[in-house]
Amino acid sequence: MYKNILIATDGSECAQAAFNHGIDLARSMKSNVTVVTVTELWSALDMAQKVRGGDMNPIKEYEKHEDDIANKVLSTAEEIINSHGLKCELIHISDKHPADGIIDTAQEKGCDLIVMASHGRRGLQKILLGSIASEVLSNSTIPVLIVRK
Repeated sequence: MYKNILIATDGSECAQAAFNHGIDLARSMKSNVTVVTVTELWSALDMAQKVRGGDMNPIKEYEKHEDDIANKVLSTAEEIINSHGLKCELIHISDKHPADGIIDTAQEKGCDLIVMASHGRRGLQKILLGSIASEVLSNSTIPVLIVRK
């Protein structure tokens, strides 16, 4: 049914539950897997605070830090996927809103299912922080499977 499953992950414990579910689904359907992690654009407020603290090149430091995290997340994902004998493509999207990066990648790679986690925020926390899962679910033309831990 699904030939190419996109699994979105940020490396969190919550995302790991969705990742595991996506891998199980891909194994049962003999699907290819595309794993994406998205790094948001740096915050001007955060960068200004770092400059005030003496860091003269905070953007470069931020980008290196985020690249290191993304590489760790993707290399861990690759090891797990390879151990199951699945074909995979690993993608790091930088400087983009996560929901946009997930949807754009799924469309560009011809994925027919997006698997991702929901952190399960409610009430004021959801209003203030938003929900990437809700945005993907609302804006994607590709079916989305939301996994809650």
